[in-house]
Amino acid sequence: MDYDFDILDFSDDSPEAAARRRGWIEAVLRGFRDDRPEDDSVERWVKHYRADGVTVRGAWLPEGEFGAGPMPVATYASLDKTLNAGRELLPLRMITDVTTSATHRRKGLLRRLIEDDLADAVAQGVPMAALTAAEATIYGRWGFGPATFRVGVEVDTTPGFGFRDFVDPGRVELVEPADAWPHVKAVFDTFHARQRGSVEWPAQYEDMHTGAWDPSSGGANRKVRAAVHLDAGGAVDGFALWKPGEDNTVKVDEMATLTPQAQLALWSFLGDMDRVAKVTFNLFHPEDPLMWALTDLNRVRTTEVQEFLWLRVLDVPRCLAARPWAADGSLVIEVDDPQAYAAGRFAVTAAGGVATVTPTDDEADVRLAAETLGTLYLGGAPVRQLHRAGRLDGTEEAVRRLAAMADLSEPAYSLTGF
Repeated sequence: MDYDFDILDFSDDSPEAAARRRGWIEAVLRGFRDDRPEDDSVERWVKHYRADGVTVRGAWLPEGEFGAGPMPVATYASLDKTLNAGRELLPLRMITDVTTSATHRRKGLLRRLIEDDLADAVAQGVPMAALTAAEATIYGRWGFGPATFRVGVEVDTTPGFGFRDFVDPGRVELVEPADAWPHVKAVFDTFHARQRGSVEWPAQYEDMHTGAWDPSSGGANRKVRAAVHLDAGGAVDGFALWKPGEDNTVKVDEMATLTPQAQLALWSFLGDMDRVAKVTFNLFHPEDPLMWALTDLNRVRTTEVQEFLWLRVLDVPRCLAARPWAADGSLVIEVDDPQAYAAGRFAVTAAGGVATVTPTDDEADVRLAAETLGTLYLGGAPVRQLHRAGRLDGTEEAVRRLAAMADLSEPAYSLTGF
């Protein structure tokens, strides 16, 4: 069957265009097993996509085929934001809302949509692509590798929960989510500029974090609550967004701070609330000081570790120059890339934490696939571990040299799902 591939113009309000974009949104929700959208959800979706300049792609059954109409059989969207690569905010092609109808799988629809979009990113000079995947086995074939991980924790806050010597020089205040938003956004923007691995928020985060819109229900989120932390001088330096759950549980949706003191203060606030026996958070920072600040470190239990941000390097010299390097040295890396964007040999010379990267015909010291390069980029796995897993080829000496150069002591972290 010849499918009709098209890019929708979400700024077009003609009846035909409005029907096709609503059909596209309905196809996305069907693909993720969510409810059909109310009019308000459609309007917000359109508003967010217009604000971010999202490119909306899809595949439709050709006119006259049984089942043809405004709803596509495959959906795909992308937008450009930034990734904190460690040395700079790197332009990033963010991929989202990828679905294929259960009756049109294995027809090459996703391949066509993703490869068209990656080709466009390269043509536009965007050096990196990213996504957060619903399934871990799909995107490696297109050069995406898991680069950060989502850690879930459960904190026991029953009597006895307490800190060793912590005294907060500031204070925590409850604020209505809509009123908290300017402070939440300001803290996140500073956090994004500091935190390697962070991805810029898309436009829908304002509606999500103010409670104006809950993507999972399609309506307002009346349960979300907000608290901000003020430092000793009265400046907001952290926030937590959460909602109450069943059985005296609090579920933290988002937490970001600019200091360890603010992080501990917000945990103290969450743990000391009345009628709360357990606090959960599924985006726990790998360097969160909570466990080591408590009198009983067993109060913090890890409940899950799952891949989160997936990266796809499109411009090797540009991307490798944007990340920090841990040791001086030089070697030649060969990248195997079936789509050819990252393919080739590259001489990497690091000095003072900065690398110069140039294409070369010299013999490679280390060889790896584009997928593995995506994982190595933020230090998602140590170089030697990737080597032992068969994901990276080279002599022991070359692997040790790359590990010394590329492995970073401070972990990467991202809060942003998309």
